[in-house]
Amino acid sequence: MRRCLIVDDSRVMRAVSRRVVESLGYAVAEAENGQEALARCEAGGMPDLILLDWNMPIMSGIEFITALRAQPDGGGPKVVFCTTENDPTIVGRGIAAGADGFVTKPFDSETLQARLQRLGAA
Repeated sequence: MRRCLIVDDSRVMRAVSRRVVESLGYAVAEAENGQEALARCEAGGMPDLILLDWNMPIMSGIEFITALRAQPDGGGPKVVFCTTENDPTIVGRGIAAGADGFVTKPFDSETLQARLQRLGAA
């Protein structure tokens, strides 16, 4: 079974994302910040997909993806930022750091599914 890690400090956003990716057949784990997510990746192996918030306490999304991509097997997961940030400069920083895509919050299940389909992750 494919695995997805949802990284967001909002419990509501994690729940919304969880419903979508579980409907696509993923087993889902959650983390409240980048530091917790990185620990999960190191301890439990890399997921196939990571849905990542940009603005979080302790370790932000951009800090997380930079650390993730530096790991020996950190290039494997598809990473999609799910964020309120839509400034082209921010999006460019995320892509340069290794993100595979962006979805702007708030989003509905159809929007997230469509983005994942375009990435071959649905």
